[in-house]
Amino acid sequence: MISRRRFSAALPFAATLASAAPKGPAPFGALPSARQLAWHELEFYGFLHFTVNTFTDKEWGYGDESPNLFNPTEFDADRMVEPLAAAGMKGVILTCKHHDGFCLWPTRTTEHCVRNSAWRGGKGDAVKEISEAARRHGLKFGVYLSPWDRNNAHYGRPEYIETYRSQLRELLTQYGPIYEVWHDGANGGDGFYGGAREKRQIDRKTYYDWPKTWELTRTLAPNAVIFSDVGPDVRWVGNERGIANETCWATIDPVGREGGPAAPGDVQEKDLTTGHRGGKRWLPAECDVSIRPGWFWHEKENGRVKSPETLMDLYFKSVGRGASFLLNVPPDRRGLLNEADVQSLRGFGELVRRTFGENLAAKARATASSVFAKGRAFRAENAVDGRRDTYWAAGDGPAELTVDLGREASFNIVRLREYLPLGQRIDSVAVDAWRDGGWKEIAQATSIGACRLIRLAEPAASTKIRVRVTKASASAAISEVAVFKG
Repeated sequence: MISRRRFSAALPFAATLASAAPKGPAPFGALPSARQLAWHELEFYGFLHFTVNTFTDKEWGYGDESPNLFNPTEFDADRMVEPLAAAGMKGVILTCKHHDGFCLWPTRTTEHCVRNSAWRGGKGDAVKEISEAARRHGLKFGVYLSPWDRNNAHYGRPEYIETYRSQLRELLTQYGPIYEVWHDGANGGDGFYGGAREKRQIDRKTYYDWPKTWELTRTLAPNAVIFSDVGPDVRWVGNERGIANETCWATIDPVGREGGPAAPGDVQEKDLTTGHRGGKRWLPAECDVSIRPGWFWHEKENGRVKSPETLMDLYFKSVGRGASFLLNVPPDRRGLLNEADVQSLRGFGELVRRTFGENLAAKARATASSVFAKGRAFRAENAVDGRRDTYWAAGDGPAELTVDLGREASFNIVRLREYLPLGQRIDSVAVDAWRDGGWKEIAQATSIGACRLIRLAEPAASTKIRVRVTKASASAAISEVAVFKG
């Protein structure tokens, strides 16, 4: 089972960094912040795309839709959120405002919101109900606030930026705590714009004055990570298929499409999928994908929901490559998740629990070719103690960690994690199994980072495994070696 264990500190590694533990290896390269470390632990969370588009059968609303169109007949936030928790998600992000500009909360900034809808007689607040349901089910809550607003008459002018920040201020002060703030890269184009019905282009690098907007988030929600194509905390993976590259670094130096500084909606997307080894910014990837072909609910797609097995493959290609897995599950016109989506989510949750339910290396005997220093702080056993806040630290030079399983066991998955407060240090590893009195290589992997899931082409049977660090930019610091039979 994927561990839901929480560390005693609000931000998991903060206490470790500030403790009086023996001085360890020098950190390497760009390092994650405390809020990023907390985000790394979530790994799998959900998206709820829900707005007037749900009722118009569109993906992008034009902005001229009547608020009365939004009228879910059986809206139940708990029934919406519970299947997400059952699937193993640890958070959920709601599209509080999509490009059409319709706000799911009774905002003071526009009339284009639930206050003027038929739903609950104009007294409803979808953001409030879903945020409260998320917490009841143990999920963190995040907000999607589209920078583009095809309804607002002032979009493209300076006045709109103040409106946008006011909307952000309402969300961050009325529905917290917020764990992630999500900014889309789609900016500018044709729209209603208060009746103008025209095309408006903006300079993506300068129009939003993003540093000031992000400063507002830092002030009101200091523990929230901020997502966009270029962060500043979490980056888009560069595709909407939910897949990171086989080699995916947490560090990157984003570049604009024409060179120069990058901005949301203006970045070389090919770089986002892999990151840059030695990049100056810790900016890990988030892999977003919908459980259906579209992002909003469409009746015609009820038979095209991704299967549990497909979701598991995406899990390996996102979480298993050091990124996070953001799965969209759009509510239907009732204000509920469709039965087909719920069935797939439950099946996926069961598959994950069955696959990762027993760590064959838990509390195994571990030995290392070298240790940074004597004592418990850096010993080999720390890699198999089930904790992310302890680690094996190798000495300089080639490093190997051997895990004695105590019995012959069949396995086909190896999970590795680096100790992130010291940076992403390992470039590549090889995994060996003990067979017929000697070691045989069974797998290789690159860019370990937060999590590397190695799937073997066929199950291996052995009494012990060995992880060899074949290339490293700094001495190894590994917090976990786990083994599973999926």
